[in-house]
Parts: sequence; structure tokens; C-alpha cells
Amino acid sequence: SKGLELAGLEYMRAVKNREVPPPPIAVMMNMAPTEVGEGRAVFSALPGEEHYNPIGVVHGGFMATLLDSVAGCAVHTTLELGEAYTTLTLEVKNLRPLTLDTGMVRAEGVVTYRGRRQATADAKLYAEESGKLLASATSTCMIMS
Repeated sequence: SKGLELAGLEYMRAVKNREVPPPPIAVMMNMAPTEVGEGRAVFSALPGEEHYNPIGVVHGGFMATLLDSVAGCAVHTTLELGEAYTTLTLEVKNLRPLTLDTGMVRAEGVVTYRGRRQATADAKLYAEESGKLLASATSTCMIMS
């Protein structure tokens, strides 16, 4: 995987610039990075009917996956060559329902702590057009060498 062949920020920049293929989860979720920097990632995503649950709104798992991804990718930007990460915990707070009418959403992830073996990141999900906060999350990741 290219994700292990490049340092974290270099890899995330390559994904953003479409120099390497996006991970399969990004394709399935209609999400893509729009900004990356040291300890920071921003994604855009467009939910579709395929993401709906039986009650007629986008499944909460879509929002959780988007928040997990952007928080994890913020952590990914801090990785040295040869390091990897995995999510240990993810606490999500859904604040507003997400529907097709919401349109494009923007997820922002920021690393709040980076240690040798663990990192913590906060993530927020906004409706692009209205700017309303839809959900937030805190993620703790394990850093592996």
C-alpha cells in the first residue's frame, strides 16, 4: 500500500492531488480530501440515497465513518515513514440529521495530542452551504512502528 511507502503528510498530499488512487472507503463514501497539513485534514463528501437508513435520513454510520476518516487522516499527516495507526476509540455526537437536501458536507480533523504511541484528534462535520454543525467526534489512535 502506498500509505506505508510514504511519510504521512506526503501520502495525504498525494491522495489530495490524485497522484495515488484513493482508498476504497473514500470511493464508497463519495469523500475526498480538500486540504491537508501537518496535524490537519479537511474532506468533502456528498451523501446519496445509498447512505440512507430506513427512516429516511443518512445513516449515522455515514457521519461516524466520515468523522473517523478525517480524524484518522489528520493523525496520518503526523506519521513518519514506517509508522501506521489504527483507531482505538471514537466518540461521536450527532447534532442534526443529514439528508440529500443538506447537500455537500465538509469534515475537519485536527490533532490535539501526538505522543510516541497514541494520538488524539477532534473532528467536526458541517453542512457546506449553511455552515451548520451536524456532528462532532473525538478519536484516539494507536501509533504503530
